[in-house]
Amino acid sequence: MKISLVDNNKNRILQNDVIAKIRDYINLKNLERGEKLPSERIMSEKFGFKRNHIREAIRRLEFYGVLKSMSQSGTILAIGLIGFNGMVEEILSLEAPSFNELVETRISLELKTVCLAAKRRSDIDLKRIKDALNEFKTKISCGEDYLEEDLLFHLSIAKASKNKTMVSLMLLLTPPILSTYERDTVCEGDLVISEIKKHEDIYLAIEAQDEELAEKMMHQHFFKLFKHIKK
Repeated sequence: MKISLVDNNKNRILQNDVIAKIRDYINLKNLERGEKLPSERIMSEKFGFKRNHIREAIRRLEFYGVLKSMSQSGTILAIGLIGFNGMVEEILSLEAPSFNELVETRISLELKTVCLAAKRRSDIDLKRIKDALNEFKTKISCGEDYLEEDLLFHLSIAKASKNKTMVSLMLLLTPPILSTYERDTVCEGDLVISEIKKHEDIYLAIEAQDEELAEKMMHQHFFKLFKHIKK
């Protein structure tokens, strides 16, 4: 199952209905941490949903760490019942984030990842960032759509942070930002040479392993975007 931050409303409602059924069953049986849930087939018959809908709901609950699928053993409750109920209540109340919320989260995340990248980057990381930078420069200099190359540049910085959780968060944030990016509004009036310099300054700060400068350059890079989402 692909985990997405922006599932369409119909799919989200269906998943929530299945999750509520799973929650009610777990509470009815008063399951404890480590105890096993019925098979997907049995839950499908019991709850009246298709097996793939049961599977998607379980995967979503696994993503948040409240259930765990064990190889050849089925699905178990991964935390205690009180924690499970509290987590599921929050999961069911989640709504798809707005573009502004996604960008705000990404900016906060990247200000931290760029510091870690400057501190922890290896020569291999540096080459990966430089290669992504060159791809970005080629696209923007030719007047082509450069958004994907730009985001790959930022993902290479996240990878250099040596923090897998931050990389995972970047991978979750990237697709919905790509699909809803208001390019004309956000980038209107930007000059090619200015955009290239901002990216080069970030790279040079990481190369110099200057954490403070790297954060400053990333902040300057995001200044216009941050100003846009605060309107």
